[in-house]
Amino acid sequence: MRRCLSKITDWQMGFKNLNFFLVGSSSVSRTIERSFSSNAAQVDQTKDNPVSDMLIDSFGRSHTYLRISLTERCNLRCQYCMPSEGVELTPKPQLLSQSEIVRLAGLFVSSGVNKIRLTGGEPTVRKDIEEICLQLSSLKGLKNLAITTNGITLAKKLPKLKECGLDSINISLDTLVPAKFEFLTRRKGYERVMQSIDAAIALGYNPVKVNCVVMRGLNDDEICDFVELTRDKPINVRFIEFMPFDGNVWNVKKLVPYAEVMDKVVKRFPSIKRMQDHRTETAKNFTIDGHCGSVSFITSMTEHFCSGCNRLRLLADGNFKVCLFGPSEVSLRDPLRSGADDEALREIIGAAVKRKKAAHAGMLDIAKTANRPMIHIGG
Repeated sequence: MRRCLSKITDWQMGFKNLNFFLVGSSSVSRTIERSFSSNAAQVDQTKDNPVSDMLIDSFGRSHTYLRISLTERCNLRCQYCMPSEGVELTPKPQLLSQSEIVRLAGLFVSSGVNKIRLTGGEPTVRKDIEEICLQLSSLKGLKNLAITTNGITLAKKLPKLKECGLDSINISLDTLVPAKFEFLTRRKGYERVMQSIDAAIALGYNPVKVNCVVMRGLNDDEICDFVELTRDKPINVRFIEFMPFDGNVWNVKKLVPYAEVMDKVVKRFPSIKRMQDHRTETAKNFTIDGHCGSVSFITSMTEHFCSGCNRLRLLADGNFKVCLFGPSEVSLRDPLRSGADDEALREIIGAAVKRKKAAHAGMLDIAKTANRPMIHIGG
């Protein structure tokens, strides 16, 4: 621990100056899985912020985590997020205004939501993001305000965002090779993303989460290089299975399943150990002896976590989505602008939550189902 704290201080100072794939998994990976107790912590919602019936679905899942997409615009063109020809953007008048975002967020928080994540597009391209953060962080009952960003402009905006109440950060980065970064994102900017990671560490964010979508033939040769980032820095590297969305040319052959990624990590870092995860956690979390940071795996395709899902999504155009992979959406913007009061909005939200299915359809069926591009949904 002392070594890790020393390393963190050094970085602060330096800145200031698929199921069938699983059959072949190695015995080492299976041993690690068995060593983790399946009875994850069952922590109930605290009494001071009870969950209303509006947020409880027909399977008894309480939804206390709201992801809000602030914009459909982005300053990168990542291959797994946006089609090469781009996407048609929603006209600005049809996007939620700052006051509409805050009102709807307040409705969710007063009903039991205790975590909000800001997404996009790229949320930092929205000019009023600091004011949005300030107002959201002031909502009574909200315990965590987070952001998922590509990090291109984050470094210069982060000090102000922290002042406005931003609690935690996820930065998307799929390669540690600058030339490959330009290929994957269709833009330059690798150095700025790395600067943003260091800026977040310098400002005391711990951990700084780094999201890496693993794609066969593109970056699966860098898995252990990403794990090395956790050795001396308080970084949580999160390996994400490649998921199908409209326009990203998903193919099962591009998917690198969790078991395969884990096997690569275990061979290089045999001291990796499973942590105890909360029942609503999307990631399988691990520590490695001697590392300041940690490693996680998000296994949406090969080992889904739908039974503990507590997430809801509010899109930039005001549509409400209860499942990332489900095509169903309902507009909250339209009734809001038609003068609906809070009770009417709660009825619409509650009805949508009650319609949420027990689990997504499975990766092959998801790939055939019409859904929006990820840049419309929000990462």
